[in-house]
Amino acid sequence: MPQDALHLVIGGKDAGNQLTKINTLSGVAFTGSTSAAKKINLNLAESDGKIKTLIAETGGQNVMFVDSSSLKEQVIDDVVRSAFYSAGQRCSALRVVYVQEEVAEEYWGYLKEAMDELEIGDPNKASTDIGPIINQTSLDKLNLHINKLKKTHQFIEAQSSSKDGYFLNPIAFKIDDISEIDEENFGPILHFVTYKHHELDEVIEKVNSVGYGLTMGLHSRITDKAEKIFSKANIGNFYVNRDIVGAVVGVQPFGGQGLSGTGPKAGGPNYLRSFVTEKTFTDNVMATGGNIDLLNKNNK
Repeated sequence: MPQDALHLVIGGKDAGNQLTKINTLSGVAFTGSTSAAKKINLNLAESDGKIKTLIAETGGQNVMFVDSSSLKEQVIDDVVRSAFYSAGQRCSALRVVYVQEEVAEEYWGYLKEAMDELEIGDPNKASTDIGPIINQTSLDKLNLHINKLKKTHQFIEAQSSSKDGYFLNPIAFKIDDISEIDEENFGPILHFVTYKHHELDEVIEKVNSVGYGLTMGLHSRITDKAEKIFSKANIGNFYVNRDIVGAVVGVQPFGGQGLSGTGPKAGGPNYLRSFVTEKTFTDNVMATGGNIDLLNKNNK
């Protein structure tokens, strides 16, 4: 890329809103919230000039399934890492974990023990596991969701001595259904759901109906189950027996669908094609009158 073609503008959503209204734009590549992506899409559609391209990677109501065949030690590490590290502020972070009813209470207890060990505070310290929320507005929004669920749902909460700053204690709630969550909560909040093994198809349909489609995980030693869930789920990235965050670009192409993005995966073979236009060349060879010599490119 020529250096004079690359420009950096520092600013917040106001600056981004104005930049995406520029008539001479060819398109926008965006990573952020679903609501912001929709606003950008409107700006591009309403601007003058050519039809503009939007490549978007947004958030997700990301789910992990845990069945009775899973390895307990690995599950808890991956759940905590996926839901709480980076203070849950990753588009791929775990929001809902579905645990098979035969092992659900056992895992609830394991989760509490793991959360008791978390260190919340200054991320400059090596002992810190989880840092702050990005700003006061985001913190207030997360606290509204937490305070609402605390009134009616069982929960476990990590404890922190950090008082100054935008810190939020990681918390997990027992809920009955993913429909109880009205939107993505971009922070260290996990929703814990118990499911019966014969209800798996129904659960997948409920997850699909939410409309997000970024990441999904499964902890199981049953290969057929992994293939079944992957084939039925409307998601971009599916992870088996590992955490669901930290995709490595070039090794694990990343991107979602539906409310989670426009489809092309960063690091994937088709991503660059999203930034270019396509031309075709069509020639009616019958116009030569059947003279084969005229088709010979070496013919002078």
